[in-house]
Amino acid sequence: MFSIMSRRTTPQHKTDDRAFPVRVKVLIPEFGLSTLPRDPWRWLDAEIGRGEYATTGARCYVGDAMVLYFRCLEDANRFLDAFPLPLADDTMSSVYSSPDLPFGRDEEPDVCNLFSSLKPQEAMRRLFAPRTLIDRVGNLPALPNIYPDQMAPVVRHDSEGLELVMARWGLPTPPQYLVGKKTDRGVTNVRNTRSPHWRRWLGPEHRCLVPFDAFAEPTKGGNAWFHMKDERPAFFAGIYVPDWTSTRKVKDGETTDNLFGFLTTDPNAEVGPIHPRAMPVILAEPGEWDVWLSQPWKDAAHLQRPLSDELLAVV
Repeated sequence: MFSIMSRRTTPQHKTDDRAFPVRVKVLIPEFGLSTLPRDPWRWLDAEIGRGEYATTGARCYVGDAMVLYFRCLEDANRFLDAFPLPLADDTMSSVYSSPDLPFGRDEEPDVCNLFSSLKPQEAMRRLFAPRTLIDRVGNLPALPNIYPDQMAPVVRHDSEGLELVMARWGLPTPPQYLVGKKTDRGVTNVRNTRSPHWRRWLGPEHRCLVPFDAFAEPTKGGNAWFHMKDERPAFFAGIYVPDWTSTRKVKDGETTDNLFGFLTTDPNAEVGPIHPRAMPVILAEPGEWDVWLSQPWKDAAHLQRPLSDELLAVV
């Protein structure tokens, strides 16, 4: 018989996490698991084996859920292939290991929530020559510390060509995380591009380049700052959502803003020792900038990958 995990003590949690390090949280259909074309328990016993998985019930904002625990990633993927149930919490990937990613979300809450953008407008215009970069920013000062919900410059396509505009850092939050809340503080970065919430904004009309000179990752002793080792210009692979109305702060009420965030991916050799879960998607070649701004998602998706090792320096 499979294991049922409920009312576990802290030592039992640790034992279970070691025994079943991979877990999947899925929504239960409205009328129960009996409505599925085949019995998941029989499938699990036959295909995975009794004692090789465990399960417990759960709740989420959108209904009843079930958490399945597996000993290995391959078994979890096999289950999801056989029973493509919706993920209960819109996790950044279909399976994730505990305790490093306990019931995660699309965004990595601590990934690069601070960066700097110091390049003057003229330098950015030269990067895209001979094309014209339409400057809609006005006087742009150096921005050594950009935090979530603050304004920052981004480069994007509009009907007239390339433009440099200001946008507010923080994309619209998936609605299931806003139940009972009065404000939407925004999502700074996105990992799960398979999520329906994000897929609608993956076309080139919603992509942007976020210029940066350095970005920070938190450590126990403060922030570690990363910058391009050879000082070459680089951008985050950004997503741009214009004219979005929401309440970011109660005191401000509803506001309509142009919003941005950027993709994350697995860390490279420099970022991994400090942040082992993720890093921003960095585009360091002009050809990559062109693909990101102009090509359909099927031709741009490959850019969501770690920056090559040895290109970043850390301070």
